[in-house]
Amino acid sequence: MADHVTLQGMERRGFLRVSVVGAAAAAFGGASWLEAFSATADPGDGPYGPLLPADGNGLALPQGFTGRVVARTGERVGDAAYRWHLAPDGGACFADGAGWVYVSNSEVPLLGGAGAIRFGPDGSVVDAYRILDGTDVNCAGGATPWQTWLSCEEVDRGEVYETDPFGVAAPVVRPAMGVFKHEACAVDADRQVVYLTEDVPDGGLYRFTPATWPDLSAGRLEIMVGPPELTEGPVTWAEVPDPAAGDEATRYQVDGAKPFDGGEGCYYAGGTCWFTTKGDNRVWHHDAAAGTLGLTYAADAPLSGVDNVTGAASGDLFVAEDGGNLEICLITPDGVVAPFVRVDGHDDSEITGPAFSPDGARLYFSSQRGTSGLPTSGMTFEVTGPFRS
Repeated sequence: MADHVTLQGMERRGFLRVSVVGAAAAAFGGASWLEAFSATADPGDGPYGPLLPADGNGLALPQGFTGRVVARTGERVGDAAYRWHLAPDGGACFADGAGWVYVSNSEVPLLGGAGAIRFGPDGSVVDAYRILDGTDVNCAGGATPWQTWLSCEEVDRGEVYETDPFGVAAPVVRPAMGVFKHEACAVDADRQVVYLTEDVPDGGLYRFTPATWPDLSAGRLEIMVGPPELTEGPVTWAEVPDPAAGDEATRYQVDGAKPFDGGEGCYYAGGTCWFTTKGDNRVWHHDAAAGTLGLTYAADAPLSGVDNVTGAASGDLFVAEDGGNLEICLITPDGVVAPFVRVDGHDDSEITGPAFSPDGARLYFSSQRGTSGLPTSGMTFEVTGPFRS
C-alpha cells in the first residue's frame, strides 16, 4: 500500500462520486415505501417464484438465475497472487470505472482483516488483494458514499477501521466511533451520521456524528434511548460520555439506553436505517426523520437467524441467515418475506456479506465456513439474473 495516500484525502476527492450507496438511497426513497414497512412482513410468494433444485455449487435459485463460485478460502482468486481469506464475512461493492470491487471481511481472531476482488466490466476477475491486516474478528461493517469500507471488529474492545477498497490508501482506525463489540454500520449522508450495531444480548444502536463531515477521526457518539419493551414508537438519542469505554462499557453509560438482543446487519437508504437482531430474530427500522422505531419482521419463518442485510434497487431488502436453512430471504416493500437463494450442504456455516454490484445485476455473498463447517472452507458466490429494478 502507498502510505503517502491518506483516507482523508480520498474523502475530499471522492465524496461527490456516484456510488452504490448513493444509488440505493435514491431507489429506496418515498414515504409510501416506508409506510409499507410500518407493519411486520409475512411469508408469501416472492417476486421471482419458488427455488429450483440446487445446482452443482449447492445454490438453489429461482428460474432464470445462475450462480458461480468466485473465491475459495486458501485458493488463489482468478490469476491474482492473493489467496482468499479465512471465514469471509461482511462485504460491499464499490464502483471502479466500468467495473467494480467486492470487499470482504475475515472473521477470525488476531489475523482478521479484509480482502477485495476487482471485477472487469464483463464480470471477469481482474485482481484480488489484501486491504486490511492485523485486526481481530472482522465481522461486518459498511460502505461509505466516499468509497471507503468501514471494517468492524466483533470483540469486546473492538474498533472500526476505515479502509480503501482499491488497495491504495493505508487503513485508519477510528476510535471516536466507539470501543465495543462492533458488528455493522451504515452511513446516513442525509443527516451526516453513521449508525452502528453492537453484537451482545443487551447491545445498543449507536449513531456517530463527525465533527467535520465526512472526516470520521473525531465526533460525537450517541446511543438510542427508549423503553426496553418498545417495538413501535418514538425514540431519542443521548451522548455516550466515554466512547473509549475506559471504566464502563459504552452501552451502560447512558440511563435508559434501549437494549437490542444481539445487533447484526445494518443498512440505510431513503431516510430509514434497517438493522437486525439475532437473539430475537427481528428486522427493525428506524425512521430517522420522524425519530421512531418499528419492526419490519418478527417471525420464525421463513427467515430464521437474521444477520447481514442489504437492499436492491427495487426496494427489496435481502437478509442473510446465520442458521435456519442457510438462505438469503428478501422482504418486499409490500410486506412479503420469501426465500431468494438457499445454499445446500453447508449446514455448519452461515451466509454472509450480501452486496449488489453497482448496476444491480449481480449479487455477491459468502458461505463463511463452506461444506466442512471450518473457517478454512469459506466460499464466495456471485448470482446473476433478472433482478427487478
